[in-house]
Amino acid sequence: MRVMIVEDEMLLAMELENEVETEGHDVIGVAMNSDQARDLLAVSSPDFAFVDIHLMDGPTGIDVGRRLAEAEIPFVFVSGNIKRLPEDFVGALGAIEKPYTINGMKNALQYISAVVAGNEDVEPPTSLVLAADAQPRTIRRHA
Repeated sequence: MRVMIVEDEMLLAMELENEVETEGHDVIGVAMNSDQARDLLAVSSPDFAFVDIHLMDGPTGIDVGRRLAEAEIPFVFVSGNIKRLPEDFVGALGAIEKPYTINGMKNALQYISAVVAGNEDVEPPTSLVLAADAQPRTIRRHA
């Protein structure tokens, strides 16, 4: 799976990048603000994205999420304050609250990988908070 990371805290971005790669996925890039995320989306086609809510240019991660949803790219929010998310999570599969454990992130990544691959029969881990009406769904894979 090709993964995009949108995170303005460099140490957290590096930790997440390491975890994604340890699980056998490729990180196509890290964006620290909404402009970098937009530019990265313009030149790449991720299969999935992790998105922080509050970026270097403010609480613009929700806008990044909307762009990802419009492009039919699945994503989850990773944030220290998931209460700031709109009720519908703007189309995200869910949210992972900071601080997260490596095991919690690993379990979430395994679930996400299964959902992106089209497996609808998986249970979300406790580390992944779903929107009230969220249901696993078939997601368009990008070629």
